[in-house]
Amino acid sequence: MGYAAGKEEAQEVIGKIDMKDNILLTGLNEMIASHKSACKNLERPELIQEIISNKEALVTRNGALYTWTPPHSTGRSPKDTYVVRRPESQEFFDWSSQFNNAMSPETFDSLWHDALKIMATKNKVYVADKVIGADPQYALPTRVVISHAIYVLFADNMFLPVPGEIEQSCFADRGFTLLSLPYDKVPKGKYDSVLRSINGKASDIVIALDMDRRLGLIMGSCYCGVVKKSLFTVVNYLLPAEGILPLHCSANEGPDGQSALFLGLSGTGKTTLSAAPDRELIGDDEHGWSDSGIANFENGCYAKLIDLDPDKEPEIYQAAFHEAPPLEHGAIIENAMIYPNGDIDLSDGRLTENSRVSYPLSFLKRVKEGGQGNHPKTIIFLTADAHGVLPPVARLTSDQAMLWFLMGYTSKLAGTETGVTEPVSTFSRFFGAPFMPRNPEDYIKGFGEKIAKHQAAVFLINTGWTGGPYGVGKRFDINDTRNMVKAALKGEFDKVEFREDSRFHLMVPTSCPGVSDSVLNPKNTWTDKDGYEDAATKLANQFSESFDKSYGHKNIPEAVKAQCPGK
Repeated sequence: MGYAAGKEEAQEVIGKIDMKDNILLTGLNEMIASHKSACKNLERPELIQEIISNKEALVTRNGALYTWTPPHSTGRSPKDTYVVRRPESQEFFDWSSQFNNAMSPETFDSLWHDALKIMATKNKVYVADKVIGADPQYALPTRVVISHAIYVLFADNMFLPVPGEIEQSCFADRGFTLLSLPYDKVPKGKYDSVLRSINGKASDIVIALDMDRRLGLIMGSCYCGVVKKSLFTVVNYLLPAEGILPLHCSANEGPDGQSALFLGLSGTGKTTLSAAPDRELIGDDEHGWSDSGIANFENGCYAKLIDLDPDKEPEIYQAAFHEAPPLEHGAIIENAMIYPNGDIDLSDGRLTENSRVSYPLSFLKRVKEGGQGNHPKTIIFLTADAHGVLPPVARLTSDQAMLWFLMGYTSKLAGTETGVTEPVSTFSRFFGAPFMPRNPEDYIKGFGEKIAKHQAAVFLINTGWTGGPYGVGKRFDINDTRNMVKAALKGEFDKVEFREDSRFHLMVPTSCPGVSDSVLNPKNTWTDKDGYEDAATKLANQFSESFDKSYGHKNIPEAVKAQCPGK
């Protein structure tokens, strides 16, 4: 089934799984119905009161909630994330991807039953019904069943209320259910043989998704982001079969009604750059691009807090730290350093570099009502280059855009994943490989069709290092980056000259309003010119090697392949 496969084909696959006879879902519903205290769809103030009463979080001076997680749960855990492999759907997954760890149906079923037994012993069970997707034509009904109220509040921050026209959705009768026990580990010994084969050791964490039965299970991972990213992985799997392109991106809209997309991995600046005072935010992290335009998947933002500067990022700071009565606030501050007197130090990364805050979009001043926008006219790829050799801005041809979308280069930033303590070069296709489980052709074809049909201009913007690699150079100034983004959005680069970077196959502007010309040529910012050449050649070779390894056997057009650095 290709990118544009019709709904009939999707329904045919789904039809092979009899959801009416889904004994796992039936067992969950029976557990909820018989539980002594199942709290269903509590209002927001009630949820916050539950969190405070249960001592699941502290109330900060400004009224927000503060929580922290154990050291092993301060980021995502890709090696503990699994997809159930079933004959009915296995052809649609890219099993060569390191992120598609296969789990047998029998193992999933056993884990599910164990989780239900544990959940039944809890004093309270929290249930919330939400949807993922602002476009009612493809909003995914989603039920979360969780042992702790704070994760339901997180879901309330991040996911959308069920719309009245939900029956219009192509997923109206194909919703998803997520069962989460964040503080309960996988039973010791029972699953060592099946989980050890991927992790290299017995793990007490599991995040498993059964796409066919529309079920997900989290055990042992307390990181709030696991709830969000698990459900977005589900959507990113389902949508291409409906002819809709899912993108790991933020989006905003200008006064002229023109929208823009910002694609990039966590920590590259999606949240910061899309929360602009002169534009309305459509969404922070995940969107769908359909024939009707773009639509946010979310209801909120999940922003990084490390070194958050209230002067440079006032919108995010205000959303997190504005003053309000606790029952009216509900922002969740996760893993930032807090001291006994109540002070929060956003520059202290001893707990993790991946401290976060979640809050509803309504906490921001300029948000596009309805979470939908027109087809984007500008697309910006964000990378945080730790080598310090990529230019801060470049314009991409359609072939170059396809190549960079396919490669998804950035430097994985500290704290985003468990065990990552400093930036590491990574190639994450579509700027979100862990969350894109289908065969790559399903995404790349859709992207090429969309940018061609709607004539979107594509730019690469580097928010990483200049003047040297990480540890020697410094990160680009956020104000310079914002000026480059403004120039791209306003068409200012149509008026300037470009030079060709033959090593990376990029067209680099020689000037940009509000930015020193010297900054635009990365070699000029290095004191050690030979060091720059060595580092640039090294990165270009990494591109070539990664491309050959991942796509050498794929049917990639020669015109796209020719744009790969190092070739």
